[in-house]
Amino acid sequence: MTALLRWTGRLDALDALALRALRTRAAEAGEGRLRQQTAAILEAVRTRGDEALRTLAQQLDGVALDSLEVPRAQCEAALGGLAAPLRQALERAVRNLTRVHQATRPLPCRLEVEPGVSVERRPDPLQRVGVYAPGGRAAYPSSVLMGVVPARVAGVEEVILCSPPGPNGLPSAVVLAAAALSGVDRVFALGGAGAIAALAYGTASVPRVSRIVGPGNAWVAEAKAQVQGVVAIDSPAGPSELLALVDGRADVEAVARELLAQAEHDPEAAVVALVLQAETATRLIDALERGAQAAARRDIISAALRTKGAVLVIDSLAEALSFIADWAPEHLLLAVEKAETVAARSRHAGTIFVGETTSGAFADYCTGANHVLPTGGLARSYSGLSTLDFVRWTTVQQVTRAGAAALAEDVGTLARSEGLYAHATAAEAWRSR
Repeated sequence: MTALLRWTGRLDALDALALRALRTRAAEAGEGRLRQQTAAILEAVRTRGDEALRTLAQQLDGVALDSLEVPRAQCEAALGGLAAPLRQALERAVRNLTRVHQATRPLPCRLEVEPGVSVERRPDPLQRVGVYAPGGRAAYPSSVLMGVVPARVAGVEEVILCSPPGPNGLPSAVVLAAAALSGVDRVFALGGAGAIAALAYGTASVPRVSRIVGPGNAWVAEAKAQVQGVVAIDSPAGPSELLALVDGRADVEAVARELLAQAEHDPEAAVVALVLQAETATRLIDALERGAQAAARRDIISAALRTKGAVLVIDSLAEALSFIADWAPEHLLLAVEKAETVAARSRHAGTIFVGETTSGAFADYCTGANHVLPTGGLARSYSGLSTLDFVRWTTVQQVTRAGAAALAEDVGTLARSEGLYAHATAAEAWRSR
């Protein structure tokens, strides 16, 4: 048993309590103190607006904000001050994100159901959306791009960005640069649950939005969950996670690098490997221990591996696929023979990495796929962020006079069967016209 991992050994040897903990790895973020304190923050912002936001910035971020909004010139200056290699990398990420999201845009559809009866569904862009970009442990310009680019591709009229202020009262310079590069309309130096409340309810300074997207910490996730009755969100999200399926031919050093990369996001990150051979599992554990000790963020990595990490030996691919479907990971790495075939059989994953060379690091930045993905088992019902999140569908119907005459009798019959006689009259009036 490695000191870094809570569960090691055969899947069928896990006791019921350990198995339940492994499968329900998402924290109960909505319970107790976190729920109550988040609700209090939301109510404060809803009722006191900008005043509450300034108080929160002072209490939680240690800064006094003269203005909640960051001047556009500040964003342009940050972009101009970027080192050339970093700007080039961000521009490449924008290009690839744009290409992927343009290729997967929702398209309108119009159908003549029968002569004289037509139905159209069209995707109408949302008027205004809010994108949240985390701060705190690190700045995430990539999260800015992941939220803003698909919104722009979908045709959203106005994109608002919120990101926590640093000691100087501004979000990270690289976040501001990403905002300018991706076409954000307005930026606010706001973080945590307060930012979510401002976007959901609106204040004198912050406009109310139609949808809030973007990852965040437990406070952000809980705030998004609580405002769902007021505004749409992308999906409830928690700490990052990776499930790797590994066989005897896999490069265990590469697999270990991927598990460690996910673990460095957060002490609550969940990283699990399902291994089809005991000897391979042992080699993988050794690689994880070496890598964790050598990592720059080893305290975070070790905490994640210790609390929500596992290397499990399994008997068959069928057992693995069953576990994958049940665990529903944010990221699924297939380091097995015939990985493409296994990918085709895999369900309930936010995104699938086919083969060890498909590093999650590539996916986080430059493949063009979106890295805002469902966590905590929600891949069973939610999808990753896409242009679909930035439109609402309008249905347009048209029935000609001839079509009305053809429908009248059957619609009248159906309406009368439900006791809706005025409906029947409205339909049957067209029967003889």
